[in-house]
Amino acid sequence: MKMKKHIPNLITALNLLSGTIAAIFAVQGNLIMAALFVGLGIFFDFFDGLAARVLNVKSEIGLQLDSLADMITSGLVPGIIMYQLFLRALPGTVDTTADSWSAEAANTWFEWDIPFIALLGLLVVAASGYRLAKFNVDERQTDSFIGLPTPANAMLILSLPLILVYQPHPIAVALILNEWFLVGLTVFSCIMLNAEIPLFALKFSDWSFKQNKLRYFFIAYCLIMIVLLQFIAIPLIIASYILLSIISNKSEAKKEVLV
Repeated sequence: MKMKKHIPNLITALNLLSGTIAAIFAVQGNLIMAALFVGLGIFFDFFDGLAARVLNVKSEIGLQLDSLADMITSGLVPGIIMYQLFLRALPGTVDTTADSWSAEAANTWFEWDIPFIALLGLLVVAASGYRLAKFNVDERQTDSFIGLPTPANAMLILSLPLILVYQPHPIAVALILNEWFLVGLTVFSCIMLNAEIPLFALKFSDWSFKQNKLRYFFIAYCLIMIVLLQFIAIPLIIASYILLSIISNKSEAKKEVLV
């Protein structure tokens, strides 16, 4: 019985470990491996909550540990990825994988070679941290979310390097490697993370279709989109998630007025 209560926290620790490895790859500029480990971390993030509900072993420590893990996996890493994308979009930027411990680098430690616009990508880290802190004290977010969850935002940002590598359509590449598109996406990301917009959660209190028809529809929609469009589907899925939530909220509000 005592061992059972530690299982969700162990899964959360695996999320934290995955995020830390992803951060190392992201700093090195290996965005594909970073995306892989973020995906693994999000997988663990989903199952730690599921395990806690199934085992009925929720705890305050688990809540705080979950947010700390999400801060790394779905907050820090996406911010570094945005920074790296800015560097690739800007001409003549420095090689972030260069040996910073060389004697030549040691003699030029006071030089600043980082474009200031690239640092805008790190605003995602700050916005994610604020969103997670707010989530921990917001009693409205037990069965749904207020603002875009950090894992969803991470998937949105991590889809960009995957599209560049595996689906390099000229239009997609030109858009993703446009610094002003990246500025707009960063601002959009920061706003949506903390927007006062209720979004449905994929949490099942039971498995009935009547109570979960929106969730079942969305899961089926996601699977179809991924099969058809692969990584390009991810930004479309996130946009659809926000739109479906807004439509659902308006529908529920109309029902309450009629009642």
